[in-house]
Amino acid sequence: MGLSPYDFIVNHSEKDRLRFQSFKHRTFNLDDSLAFLTVLQDYYRENSSLERLFGQGIVQGLNTYHELFNDNPWVLRRTLKHIPSPIGGSACKRMNMFLRWMVRKDEAGVDFGIWESIKPAELYIPLDVHVGRVARQYGLLSRMQNDWKAVVELTDSLRHLDPLDPVKYDFALFSLGVNGQSPNQ
Repeated sequence: MGLSPYDFIVNHSEKDRLRFQSFKHRTFNLDDSLAFLTVLQDYYRENSSLERLFGQGIVQGLNTYHELFNDNPWVLRRTLKHIPSPIGGSACKRMNMFLRWMVRKDEAGVDFGIWESIKPAELYIPLDVHVGRVARQYGLLSRMQNDWKAVVELTDSLRHLDPLDPVKYDFALFSLGVNGQSPNQ
């Protein structure tokens, strides 16, 4: 895609897709790449940003994003594992992380804050095993599964601490979890 991924997505041709033939990252393969190129090209030819899609509400946006792939006849079923949805119960960790980067703005430059129509208060916590374990240790989360219901419960708990920016606690919870620390340490 070079240094202009947006331009590539919008304007690439079938011939340009050949460069993805040997691309693979973990469980993401050529078929997945082609599906993303197809769906995102279709979307961006009609819309200038994903911000509008998620501006209708985060949960609705996550579900609509999933539907863009699910409703496209060229997308293989196996590719849908890369497109989580709250309707399916997924914690949507990567998508919530992406939304955090796009909406929140911090002084360290971790979160870009380039989307302005969505407020940090609307975000949901990117939940993984580390964040879930620490949140349970601190009494912020009682649900044992790391699913969408747990995301909502934990985000609601964090909203009691900061209703304007509950997701700001993500990095602290994650860091404590990765380092194996507990509240007693």
